[in-house]
Amino acid sequence: MDKTDLNQLRWFQIVAEEHSFTRAAAKIGVAQSTLSYTIKQLEARMGIRLLTRTTRNVATTAAGERLLQTIAPRIAEIEEEIAALMALRDKPSGSIRLTLSDHALESIVWPKLRPILRDYPDVNVELILDSTFRNIVEEGFDAGVRLGESVEKDMIAVRIGPDWRLVAVASPAYLDVHGVPQHPQDLIRHVCINMRHETAGGLYVWEFEKDGQELRVRVSGQLTFNNSYAMIDAAVNGYGIAYVPNDIVARQVASGELVQVLDDWSPFFDGYFLYYPSRRQNLPAFKVIVEALRHRSPTGS
Repeated sequence: MDKTDLNQLRWFQIVAEEHSFTRAAAKIGVAQSTLSYTIKQLEARMGIRLLTRTTRNVATTAAGERLLQTIAPRIAEIEEEIAALMALRDKPSGSIRLTLSDHALESIVWPKLRPILRDYPDVNVELILDSTFRNIVEEGFDAGVRLGESVEKDMIAVRIGPDWRLVAVASPAYLDVHGVPQHPQDLIRHVCINMRHETAGGLYVWEFEKDGQELRVRVSGQLTFNNSYAMIDAAVNGYGIAYVPNDIVARQVASGELVQVLDDWSPFFDGYFLYYPSRRQNLPAFKVIVEALRHRSPTGS
């Protein structure tokens, strides 16, 4: 097939995987009308209907699904070969897509990438904030960032940050009115700021540990977020007790805006890991990202 036909196939693949002309057009960077016309040309050339369109969704026909399953691995192979050829250039180049949480971005990933990206102007990095557990292979990501306990076993995992812990914090004004909890079970009688897990859809049950004793406390309160930074702001403004990563709340604790409570009950969690399938590891641009993010102990090892 000529170059135009290969482009049509790639665009068809994106529409089929996104189930939407609108999202596919945005991902490709073309007008929706241009994309629609291109797919119609492909269907006319092949003489068969590949997609069914409704007001809410786009789905593949039986023929379209067969075509998708045929071309997807081949297009992926072509893209990887092109990326490998680009390794022959003097400097690494290419695009890297990562999925990660806001906490991982702010505390680990961006502080490490920020000082090195200017040295690699041909390396493009796309950072997608998402606390859900995505299938990075199926969804077109080069890698993801998760806590060590959540990394899938069939992935290569590289530690990029130290272990950290959640800490319970509240404003001095809140504690003056409601008192200071002395035991995790006391939180049941307090106003707490909840965190919702996007993957499971439920509220996070606060986890505590001391001297080998583990406790899980289901708290309640007026506010629920899926963002730790919003929880901190709410706690500073006296809306209750928040349970958030210690590294992102250190400034507010040091300034006295927030007071840390139940400190001896706050357990450590596995630090963040970059995880990815083995086929990505030899691409020069990807190596740049991995080495920039790799965690190194204070001794430099």
